Amino acid sequence: MEKHFDPNTIETKWYQTWENKGYFKPKNDDSTPYSIMIPPPNVTGSLHMGHAFQDTIMDTLIRYHRMKGDDTLWQPGTDHAGIATQMVVERQLAAKGLSRHDLGREKFIEKIWEWKEDSGGTITQQLRRMGASPDWTRERFTMDDGLSDAVKEVFVSLYEEDLIYRGKRLVNWDPVLHTAVSDLEVISEEEQGNMWHMSYPLTDGSGALVVATTRPETMLGDQAVAVHPDDERYQHLIGKTITLPLVGRQIPIIADDYVDPEFGTGCVKITPAHDFNDYEMGKRHDLPMLNILTHDACINEEAPEKYQGLDRYEARKLIVADLEALGLMVDIKPHTLMVPRGDRSHAVIEPFLTDQWYVAVEALAKPAIDAVKNGDIEFVPKNWENTYFEWMNNIQDWCISRQIWWGHRIPAWFDDNGKVYVGRNEQEVREKNGFAADYNLRQDDDVLDTWFSSALWTFSTLGWPEKTPELAKFHPTSVLVTGFDIIFFWVARMIMMGLKFTGEVPFKQIYVHGLVRDGEGQKMSKSKGNVLDPIDLIDGIELEDLVKKRTYGMMQPEKAAKIEKSTRKQFADGIPAFGTDAIRFTFASLASTGRDIRFDLQRAEGYRNFCNKLWNATRYVLMNTEGFDTGVDKKADIEFSLADKWIVSRLQNVETEVAKQFDAYRFDLAATALYEFIWNEYCDWYLELAKPILNTDSSDAAKRGTRKTLVSVLETILRMLHPITPFITEEAWQAVSPLAGKHNDTIMLEPYPEADASKIDLDAEAELEWVKKFVIGVRKIRSEMDIAPSKALPVLLAGLNDNDQAWLKNNELYLLSLAKLASIEVLLDEVNAPESAVALVGEMKVLIPMAGLIDKEAEISRLDKEIGKLQGEIKRLGGKLSNQGFVAKAPESVVAIEREKLASYETALKNLEAQYEKIQQL
Repeated sequence: MEKHFDPNTIETKWYQTWENKGYFKPKNDDSTPYSIMIPPPNVTGSLHMGHAFQDTIMDTLIRYHRMKGDDTLWQPGTDHAGIATQMVVERQLAAKGLSRHDLGREKFIEKIWEWKEDSGGTITQQLRRMGASPDWTRERFTMDDGLSDAVKEVFVSLYEEDLIYRGKRLVNWDPVLHTAVSDLEVISEEEQGNMWHMSYPLTDGSGALVVATTRPETMLGDQAVAVHPDDERYQHLIGKTITLPLVGRQIPIIADDYVDPEFGTGCVKITPAHDFNDYEMGKRHDLPMLNILTHDACINEEAPEKYQGLDRYEARKLIVADLEALGLMVDIKPHTLMVPRGDRSHAVIEPFLTDQWYVAVEALAKPAIDAVKNGDIEFVPKNWENTYFEWMNNIQDWCISRQIWWGHRIPAWFDDNGKVYVGRNEQEVREKNGFAADYNLRQDDDVLDTWFSSALWTFSTLGWPEKTPELAKFHPTSVLVTGFDIIFFWVARMIMMGLKFTGEVPFKQIYVHGLVRDGEGQKMSKSKGNVLDPIDLIDGIELEDLVKKRTYGMMQPEKAAKIEKSTRKQFADGIPAFGTDAIRFTFASLASTGRDIRFDLQRAEGYRNFCNKLWNATRYVLMNTEGFDTGVDKKADIEFSLADKWIVSRLQNVETEVAKQFDAYRFDLAATALYEFIWNEYCDWYLELAKPILNTDSSDAAKRGTRKTLVSVLETILRMLHPITPFITEEAWQAVSPLAGKHNDTIMLEPYPEADASKIDLDAEAELEWVKKFVIGVRKIRSEMDIAPSKALPVLLAGLNDNDQAWLKNNELYLLSLAKLASIEVLLDEVNAPESAVALVGEMKVLIPMAGLIDKEAEISRLDKEIGKLQGEIKRLGGKLSNQGFVAKAPESVVAIEREKLASYETALKNLEAQYEKIQQL
């Protein structure tokens, strides 16, 4: 092995080997199936921290179950991402002065397919960089022929059961993209606006009602004014009418429990075609649905002529001015409101009344609710099922049509009379309805919502509607790994569609993970300039390149400057290369169930050090075992030391713990158990305990036993660690495995370690713990008294019991070596012992005579200075944190850092004062 661990030299080599040799494919044998369907990333996308985190979890599960002997299938694929992909190609055309309409639908779709072939594989290549091991030979795309056939089959089947229908309803409308969009594609953010209070005169001239709105332009479509039925102020007006200003239309005053009498004046204007709450009230009271906007969010011909053709915001200004001129604008107040914007276009979304296709989901929802209630599907953590039930019990019909060109075109045809016919293709429609070849039919221009095809993902990717062997074996899938934000949009719909069309749940468990946030707990976003690119963490990135990346394309120079300043402060030296394994281990260590995670680069640095530690430990083991008898052939006697028995016993414990935590989706606890065992027990203790055996005149049998243990435990460690850190473990295993008698081509196909209860030796664990406490006690005294680690110390022992005496006799070699002792003497009488520093090992006292070891006065003087410095820092920080101005104005993260500093200084001061007290007593 190379002297230094360099991830770059091994990652590409091993990934290509694994993929080329087909190690990611299912075995297709009689073993237990285990399958995961990758949540298909957008074909336009590139790897972000959420993908990297989620795919690390999935790959860890797949590698773990593959090594456990299960027949594993991790099904990869990408989503056609209707709106996002169309926008990418439209931008390319715009750069040439063209639009999709210049090309026409067919040519434009050809352009998208060309783009997909050339540029649509970025994210799958990046997933390879993360070490993901799906069966790439089975990679699917939601617009594949097979998946498209499945989409048509589901649409036609649901339509024939009256579970898909076409109707005019209110939708989220993007006036730039000219399409309906899902709630997930709408980002609502706080913005400053106004609340306009307008006077609506009663038709009979007896007074007026004052209503308030944040969108004055919608008044042109008002159909009623609503009050609460129990509001005594307005009960006498219910049933009367007002004359709508600027329009002249008489509209009724109605009573509805939805109105909050405490909000504003208690009167609410009702515009059913332009507000979701008003729409529901309009249906309850059978109000007209008057749409006053065009597809571009301009005022249409339903409004008075002077406003027609105006953009909604131009119309707003004119309407406000006209109301003021009439004396009907009562007040205008600044108001903070949530403004819905399209996540792609950034345009303000309008509730808009259009003809769309819908899935009637109530009949589909009940079995999907029951599947979770009866335990056929389990949420991990369980509390997420409450979120699921809340949405499913209040589910609304699903708008599945989109007014774009890229996607699964709706399999419906209209005749010249506007009558609709649904079929898998036009030929089927003609044959079913007896239409001649010259009978004019026009296919619906709309395409299906991307989530429609994604809802079929678990079974369409396995060949449904054909009864394929893969479908029979790997469906239902074992687990879905997903974020909480798409429980409604994807998870619930997959459950409904899976049950409907396969008669099975689509997955048995749903592991819901949290959101990856930055080190300060902030959501990562380009607008905040705090996004981290997983590939940059793997390869490293220079500061200037990182600044360009974070500020590129910023519309406002002030914002770009702010982001640049923040980036330069946080990453003065850029981001170092951590390598894939360290990043994967960081993700695993943070993956507790359901909680959002803070990705801290210091943590990643710690796990890069962990990889280096493992690498160096492997090299040490190889240097001490290659060319020697490691007991593999069992031809010679083997004698195992206490340390050998102890580490093998501890190994059984960690094998049990890691398997338990993997099975419970507690990757954080599995990672912690692995880290603690490898770093602390194997590397820090066992490798040191092995040296006295290997470097002294111990018997050949004892040396053989230690070499066998060194190799066998390390080889087991590498297999245990492989699902989380695949690259370093493969490289190290290739060097170590022959010494352990293993001859497989890859660690991937080795069995995952399982604990053997017969190898647990509690007596050895207890005795070795005694040795550790002894050594730690001596080392602590060295540290506290500032005694050089190289100085051999005499040790006196007092208060020994029978165990202490036996263990001292057994382990003198370990104690002399690891504690760096000159001698060990047992005192018969402690009364006459010299002035000593003392450590306790149980009730036994470990005394180190201080004569000649330290200059008492010099040490006291040094400690005085250190204590004084700490007291000064504590006073300064205490004053800063007691300043309410600082605490109120400084960012929460800055205040938290200062509090942590204060706590660490206080702990350090306490330790120094204890040390000072000890030396005073000498």
